[in-house]
Amino acid sequence: MEKHKHGGDIYHHPGCLDFSANCNPLGTPGSVKEAIKESSERIHFYPQVGYQPLREAIAEWEGVPSSWVICSNGAAELIFSLCFAKRFQNAVVAAPTFAEYEQALTGCGCQVKRHALNPDTFCVTEKILEELTWDVDALFLCNPNNPTGILTDRELLRKILQICREKHIFLVLDECFLDFVKEPEKFTMKGYLKKYPNLLILKAFTKRYAMAGVRLGYGLTVNTHLLEKIGQVTQPWNISSLANDAGIAALKEKDYVEEGRRMVFEQAVYLKETLKKLGLRVYDSQANYIFFYGPENLWEECEKRGILIRDCSNYPGLSGGYFRIAVRKPEENQKLTEVLTEILKETREEGQGR
Repeated sequence: MEKHKHGGDIYHHPGCLDFSANCNPLGTPGSVKEAIKESSERIHFYPQVGYQPLREAIAEWEGVPSSWVICSNGAAELIFSLCFAKRFQNAVVAAPTFAEYEQALTGCGCQVKRHALNPDTFCVTEKILEELTWDVDALFLCNPNNPTGILTDRELLRKILQICREKHIFLVLDECFLDFVKEPEKFTMKGYLKKYPNLLILKAFTKRYAMAGVRLGYGLTVNTHLLEKIGQVTQPWNISSLANDAGIAALKEKDYVEEGRRMVFEQAVYLKETLKKLGLRVYDSQANYIFFYGPENLWEECEKRGILIRDCSNYPGLSGGYFRIAVRKPEENQKLTEVLTEILKETREEGQGR
């Protein structure tokens, strides 16, 4: 069977239980579905240019002025629009990390240097400071990183940000998965936005509210001149009226977010402990997904049994054998661990039989 470039490819694998996409295990809130249904009655109208009510709702959620908020068709669109607007010449990205950073940069003619993370921990360390030379004009970081789930300490991020400002390097910090970290306030860089116009923070509704198909993301920056430039290269109706209304409804779901977080924290412990007992190398992911190393045929064997996991071998810096699984509901996680137990038992028996 075909392996997709990203997680969440249920269309080539119908009927599979999907652990390859990392969304809120509770599923999309009912209020969001209802908002989309009601909004469909008005789809003969164009969406509202500027999305001011949505921007104000996001600003209230994030605790920032609405003038610092830009909305996008998923966080991915904002990455591409930013690169098109800024036309970076030389950029640094971690390896491994989210592939769209490099894709957007190279698509705009930028030279990209990959900073290889140490495979023992996959942590971003002060070694990355060596990459911040005067010819670099952009740095893309993801915190927690995708696909590893490893967090970068805020003090190191502050040091990186300071050096970036001194050397006129623009820092793009992807915090899309920070909602599922136990103490996100200890890691977010929102508090530095006001002082650093060279900082853009990426966020999305995709993971927090299980709204991947809706396509709704946003960015936070004090740099209103940059927001104007991005707006000039983005088509005016990039967000549908359905996505707009879904986003406003989602931001009211505070109890849902906390319940999803609690489930992730509890089930992540179960999954990590179980995978370790199975003899798999499990890394210290702090997000709503688990990153581990196992037999290279694990994706194929899981797919045969109706389970989709994320084969991470197509991430720069990773080889075959690295995988990522989402944290889902208890009964689903139990099904996954049963399948993994069966596969690994068969693998060991085959190895002993040779």
